[in-house]
Amino acid sequence: MQNQTLIQFFHWYYNEEQNLWTKVAAEASHLKEIGITAVWLPPAYKSNNAAYDVGYAVYDLFDLGEFDQKGSVNTKHGSKEEYIRAIEALHENGIGVLADAVFNHKAGGDELEKIAVRTVNPDDRTEFTSDVFEIQAWTKFTFPGRKGKYSEFIWNHECFSGVDWAEDLKETAIYSIQNYLGEGFEEVPSTEFGNYDYLMFNDIDYRNRAVIEELKYWGEWIVETTKVDGFRLDAVKHINPDFIVEWIDHLNQKFNREFFIVAEDWNVVDREGQLHYIEITGGRTQIFDSLLHHNFFLASKNEDFDMRTIFDGTLVQVKPDLAVTFVDNHDSQPLQALESYVDFWFRPLAYAMILLRIQGIPCLFFPDLYGGIYDDKDKEGEEVHVELVAIPAVETMSKIRATLAYGEQRDYFDHGICVGWTRAGDEEHENSGLAVLLSTGEEGFKEMEIGKHFAGKTFVDALGYRQQEVIIDENGWAEFHCNAGSVSVWVLKVG
Repeated sequence: MQNQTLIQFFHWYYNEEQNLWTKVAAEASHLKEIGITAVWLPPAYKSNNAAYDVGYAVYDLFDLGEFDQKGSVNTKHGSKEEYIRAIEALHENGIGVLADAVFNHKAGGDELEKIAVRTVNPDDRTEFTSDVFEIQAWTKFTFPGRKGKYSEFIWNHECFSGVDWAEDLKETAIYSIQNYLGEGFEEVPSTEFGNYDYLMFNDIDYRNRAVIEELKYWGEWIVETTKVDGFRLDAVKHINPDFIVEWIDHLNQKFNREFFIVAEDWNVVDREGQLHYIEITGGRTQIFDSLLHHNFFLASKNEDFDMRTIFDGTLVQVKPDLAVTFVDNHDSQPLQALESYVDFWFRPLAYAMILLRIQGIPCLFFPDLYGGIYDDKDKEGEEVHVELVAIPAVETMSKIRATLAYGEQRDYFDHGICVGWTRAGDEEHENSGLAVLLSTGEEGFKEMEIGKHFAGKTFVDALGYRQQEVIIDENGWAEFHCNAGSVSVWVLKVG
């Protein structure tokens, strides 16, 4: 069995000449070569600003770039035909595909409705700050461009628990919709702001049974239409977990298989929140280890960070079988909402820690393979130019993960700035086994055991940072080295 490796094949500002779906298809064979087993693609359906939006301002789940809606037939990423062709190209190379499912909200309603609401305290959404009054809101979705093809379901205010814009008042607030489902928000995993059900746009209400059935039907439709192999679930801490459980179980039973599901439960504060989500959903999803990302971010900014503690408080430390590890994503990249980008000097070290260890399933980030150049305004409104450079070591380590990162793991997290580990290799993977050493300070060296079966064998740094050769002694030990503020990956010299 080959190690699993994911890639997030986009970033927020993707702006290359090829649209994204065309780029995916063109890169499919290359992704296979570097050991990628599954690709997470961005939302493929029509958003509120069709040609420009990344896809998270969801308008029509059934429009994959097929209908003239919201100013364009294509989405930002391309057409329905190009999306399906991209999936086929990945499948032809033995690579699975994860569709991005945004179930928290809808945006860009087609018609206004007069609805009863109450405002809530934005810092405590359990506290009402007004009596019931009426506003006009864009809560009716009729999808006139699609004309009922694939689904005739019409969304209205009874499908939502809250909105953030009153069209008649021209005012922004958090408006709790007062309807037959209840006057407050749903119970969700996050109790931030008292109740974090409301995030943005028209908040979907899963107390409405018709909504649940429609989204279960959509799940069937998207699998049958595109042949995707799994899903990345957006913003799950804002969504009723009972719906998530029912939706996953329905798809697994319908297709008699277990889909790969990874949930975004963004948390950089405490691991207990993520463990609670695993508990209430019965471990049905993998979880992105945002806590590990945050540790990487802190370590990259603080030269005194104790590397012995890099995995402390992370999901991968206690639930490695359910942790999807990553260095950065589209939310944490520069100028985005959760900006916490790991410094470039530390990125190869971080990637070694997610790609070359037993624990967790790693997810690469598009700019680390392909780069990214863009401009946007910062929080102060100033224009900023950003250049994210590709990191060749990431591709090299991804290949090493696929071919050599196997067998027993021995850890040497015994020094504040210089840590390492070895993998003993196994019989199934020829020449497998490796030693990794990294230092966040001065040049590092460490005696580490890799195994007696390597006695007398020569090891070299696959990243090319160190030129010397290392010979394993008769007891399976050797002294391995790395440069200052760097990482070296020692592998068997072949030929």
